[in-house]
Amino acid sequence: MREKKSESTLSPIVKNVVLGLPVHCIDDYPGYLLSQLEAGVGTHVVTLNAEMVMQAEKNSVLAEIIRRAELVVPDGAGVVLYLRLKGKSIGRCPGIELAESLLCQVPKQNPQNLVFFYGGKPGVAMKAAEIWQEKVPELAIACQHGYLSLAEEKQLLQTFGQLQPRLIFVGLGVPRQELWIAENKHICPQAIWIGIGGSLDIWAGVKERAPAWFCNNSLEWLYRLYQEPWRWRRMLALPQFAWKTLMDIKF
Repeated sequence: MREKKSESTLSPIVKNVVLGLPVHCIDDYPGYLLSQLEAGVGTHVVTLNAEMVMQAEKNSVLAEIIRRAELVVPDGAGVVLYLRLKGKSIGRCPGIELAESLLCQVPKQNPQNLVFFYGGKPGVAMKAAEIWQEKVPELAIACQHGYLSLAEEKQLLQTFGQLQPRLIFVGLGVPRQELWIAENKHICPQAIWIGIGGSLDIWAGVKERAPAWFCNNSLEWLYRLYQEPWRWRRMLALPQFAWKTLMDIKF
């Protein structure tokens, strides 16, 4: 039976809907998650963007996982624009910035909280962990790359069970990371689980995040397409999302 949340872990949350998927609006996402962490309330965090919304339309399992997640944050500019057109006052919460805020604040809350990086090519998670430990020496980080055999993944899950990390960042890409978290989050029931896409690559210096101008003008997708032109087929989800938004919005 799931443990009932204590009143101290609750924060004013407004639940909105974007094309059938939930988006939770909170004034302070990092603060809310830190309170969940302190209370030992397991939380699956989904960082929702337009591409994921369109994937969920074709993947009912992914859609159900998003609906069941304890916290869905507005990661993408398209999601924010949709809600603003609906008259909602909401700001964007990029998943990488949410993760970075937590990494900076977790040691202040409890230096014993173990952080785990899982994903990326061999060497990437380790490099990201090294860089973060230089930035925040108090951090305790374990890591594992995402290219595992079935036997190695089984061993990883056993390691999770033994170590019980409290903050788990999974960078396996969408939708794999969401499916993997939903399947395995019971192993660390008091942890915060967050799918972070390619954040490990950025932290490790393998890739660059879009410059501030692109971020501030909702054009991160364009910079990412410039870095990874092979993603053009996936980017077709953006005009599809825009069309569905126009069809769904009633002015």
